[in-house]
Amino acid sequence: MKPTEDALAAIAAAPEQSTSDETERLLDVMPVKDLASIWGALQRLSPRDQTSGTWAAIMYFDHLPHDNPNRALDLALEVLRSESDKPTVMQLNGKFMMSLTYVHGADIVDRIEAEARDNARLRWLLGGILFSPNEPFKQRILAVADREGWKADEIARSTPKQPLDCAAMTVQELAHAWVDQHSKSDRDRDDNFSAMTDYESELRGEDPDGAIDLIVAILEIETNPALLSFLAAGPLEDVISMDTIDRIEREAQANKRFHDLLGGVWYYRASDELKARLDALVGEVRW
Repeated sequence: MKPTEDALAAIAAAPEQSTSDETERLLDVMPVKDLASIWGALQRLSPRDQTSGTWAAIMYFDHLPHDNPNRALDLALEVLRSESDKPTVMQLNGKFMMSLTYVHGADIVDRIEAEARDNARLRWLLGGILFSPNEPFKQRILAVADREGWKADEIARSTPKQPLDCAAMTVQELAHAWVDQHSKSDRDRDDNFSAMTDYESELRGEDPDGAIDLIVAILEIETNPALLSFLAAGPLEDVISMDTIDRIEREAQANKRFHDLLGGVWYYRASDELKARLDALVGEVRW
């Protein structure tokens, strides 16, 4: 599927102020065929390339199943019809179809059943719907869903060609792997992404100094604002405690980039003592 390039460019270039309203007005009147093209383009977008405009578009598609269930289902059907890339189509069963069926399942189940009778791709997609608060809806979906077909494709998509062995990697290798995994779109992430995040969690619990070493190593090779924002709000924020604050202070004093990264940390729930020490470190350098 070729993206609607002019519309996507307009969304990406939209100014930060009023972006959400402008994007909503643009997408609300767009033909479903073009809307599906924009949706597909966003699934391919790396976190490195996101702008305030593309983020507003992502939020639009997150809200669409809640706000307009029939247009949302129209979009899903158009993606199934026109998108040839299976990993992209599978992204429908992230937030999009889950939200649609969870919130409005009882209202659209008749239409879903009717569409599914002659639509094998829809039956396959329904095989990835894992839960619903409405038991009658759930049973009706299970009756038409291709669970086995979906499961086989999901296993194939999530299985990496070269699994990461994080425990055997040097800090520098881990830093490059972290950047690589977090630079991928959700469409392109496999079990290696989970392996990396699981290993980060282990480091924080068992070797917090090692976790900070990894953050410092990532800062040596990465400058992209979107990835640094995630590094601050994720790994760095999670590793800060009274047990690590001495090391955090030393790194901030010796490493300006580490000091600046602290500006992206939220610590309003920290203890008064920890908050005071972080306030003294961060000062006015806040994102």
